[in-house]
Amino acid sequence: MLERLYRPLFSTVLVRLDAETAHHVAMLVIRALGASPAVARLVRRRTVARGTRVRALGLVFPTPFGLAAGFDKNAVGVRGLGALGFGHVEIGTVTALPQPGNPRPRLFRLPADAALVNRMGFNNEGAEAVAARLARLRRQGGLPIVGVNIGKSRAVSVDDAIDDYRVSARLLAPHADYLVVNVSSPNTPGLRGLQELDRLEPLLTAVRSEAQGTPLLVKIAPDLEDDAIRRIADLVVRLDLAGVVATNTTIGRRGLSTPSGEVRAMGEGGLSGEPLKTRSLEVLRVLRAALPPGRCLISVGGVTTADDVRERLELGADLVQGYTGFLYRGPGWANDLAGSPRG
Repeated sequence: MLERLYRPLFSTVLVRLDAETAHHVAMLVIRALGASPAVARLVRRRTVARGTRVRALGLVFPTPFGLAAGFDKNAVGVRGLGALGFGHVEIGTVTALPQPGNPRPRLFRLPADAALVNRMGFNNEGAEAVAARLARLRRQGGLPIVGVNIGKSRAVSVDDAIDDYRVSARLLAPHADYLVVNVSSPNTPGLRGLQELDRLEPLLTAVRSEAQGTPLLVKIAPDLEDDAIRRIADLVVRLDLAGVVATNTTIGRRGLSTPSGEVRAMGEGGLSGEPLKTRSLEVLRVLRAALPPGRCLISVGGVTTADDVRERLELGADLVQGYTGFLYRGPGWANDLAGSPRG
């Protein structure tokens, strides 16, 4: 029902706004839904179907489906998003230093492909501010499971990235149900180079030392070769990390229905949504074969329907995330996907 109400709103009103402005409008409504724990509980009782509980990361998730990082960068809408049916919300990406991100416009819709291109550039209020907000929210209660995704501050060189990530981990781990090291966004110069093992191993080792027992995962790009993905899986096991989030956005543009001239005009950035589905599934298969049971796999990329969630679980994902579908399907989307059973 919510989707039927949302579709005309999207096609007649929101589509006339640039994508980032429409996002901010939606976030105002989501924040209102979560204005208090009591309001959030009331909304959740009226809008959320019973999901299938999943055990992962030492936690019990009310549903395997959650919201990927990028939508709520500063933990301002966590409670409202939980009320809409997301079993977990991964906030961020958060950096040690506050930063405005890249110049606008930096978020673009590709409706013909049910996709987005973004080059947001980790715009966020910084680890200290986000940690303080999460601490307040924890005291108030009524939250879904909250993951925190951390990345490199733009002002910090790649050579100094370890200390930068350590600051974020130290501040945010006490308020996170799990922590994700993002080394795979295409929108921060040099960041993806941190996926090389000689840089990744000392980085993950340092963050693990600051995580204070909080489950730690690493988020990888879909553009890695399969052998590189297997090497990262081996590293996850060797360092005894909790698991992998796969995948981030892609720098690829192949197979799009949107006219090539329009795509070129959007410029650089990461592509998300339906076009990422095939590669995301391939990466899931590679990782599940490479990781032993007990290492958590969170599958994200091209997830749109309940069947998509079910397929990821059958292929060995422990949890599933989406983001782009939320923009196109609206507030009822999480509810529609949340009750997808395994098998």
